Amino acid sequence: MKEIYLDNAATTPISSEVLAEMTDKLQNVYGNASTLYGLGREAHTILENSRHVIAQSLNADDDEIIFTSGGTESDNTAVIQTAFTREKLGKHIITTAIEHEAILKPLHFLEEHGFEVTYLPVDEAGQISLDDFKAALRDDTILVTIMTGNNEVGSHMPIHEIGEILKDHQAWFHTDAVQAYGLLDIDVKRDHIDMLSTSAHKINGPKMVGFLYRRTGVNFPSYLKGGDQEEKRRAGTENIPGIAGFAAAVSTITAEEKAHRQEKYFGFKQQIIDGLTTAGVDFELNGTLSKDNLQHVMNIWIKGISTYVMQTNLDLAGIAVSGGSACTAGSIEPSHVLTAMFGEESPRISESIRISFGRYTTEDDINALVTNIAKIVARVQARSEV
Repeated sequence: MKEIYLDNAATTPISSEVLAEMTDKLQNVYGNASTLYGLGREAHTILENSRHVIAQSLNADDDEIIFTSGGTESDNTAVIQTAFTREKLGKHIITTAIEHEAILKPLHFLEEHGFEVTYLPVDEAGQISLDDFKAALRDDTILVTIMTGNNEVGSHMPIHEIGEILKDHQAWFHTDAVQAYGLLDIDVKRDHIDMLSTSAHKINGPKMVGFLYRRTGVNFPSYLKGGDQEEKRRAGTENIPGIAGFAAAVSTITAEEKAHRQEKYFGFKQQIIDGLTTAGVDFELNGTLSKDNLQHVMNIWIKGISTYVMQTNLDLAGIAVSGGSACTAGSIEPSHVLTAMFGEESPRISESIRISFGRYTTEDDINALVTNIAKIVARVQARSEV
């Protein structure tokens, strides 16, 4: 049975280009980039070349890129270190109700230490209101952290407009771009972004590698205490093979490739909608089909079929999708994203699945998904009628 992988928002398979680059560096470049002898200098050159490739992808300066272990570390560093560094200027932070847990949990931690957090609501498209944002912004706001694109429903936040509003305000602007990096056009200077987080494994790169973009002039102590790596901004020996692999993944994603992938994934969404409609499946989209959204993420409510039943049956058919809810310790917890969009009583939060496309997804994969969803719905409905 062929395995069909449709959970690329969770992680992506490593690409052949990345694997080749990492294999070469693992075998041949084992020096510590902080040492002065030849092997170390070779590793340091690869480190800085990779930093340059990644900086260019954002219109950032090379020394504004800090390599980390991934999105969670980058998010935690940006949020927690900003708060404790700037608390004399105020203790108010603005975010959204649909951020990733790597943002929400650090904010809950900060609330326990006396900080005040405003969680902006979202509408049924998963969007915040700029009027709500402006109303929430205060003189003592020190940080705004709003994701570029949502990982469950794909909504694209008005990052440029927020940056414009904040460019003359004291608050630093951080965005979690883990899902959006590699798909959307991101320019940190144009959008007045002070900090940005991302992770390599979302773009067919390795796990446990990411970066934090930190604008020149945005300063705080290293989150990790130890050595003086990354110009004293992040302690710990750099993962040269992983960083080189990250840069290789970034190099494959040109502006043209981003546009191509967005168009391709939008076509997959239409294929699913048309196929399920033709099959007579009763479903609705969670979010919208806006061309501005992240097209690799699609979240659908399949009415009357629990997330667990649909996900389990698709797994048995060799198709991997994610629940609209997060599985934790064997129990399904309601998705905070869908809850924020539709309310705690909505059946959507327990009857939705997330489908996410990637570089290797094909039309045949989508056809197999549609066919199997229709079969599962028919089978469950037949049993309920007995």
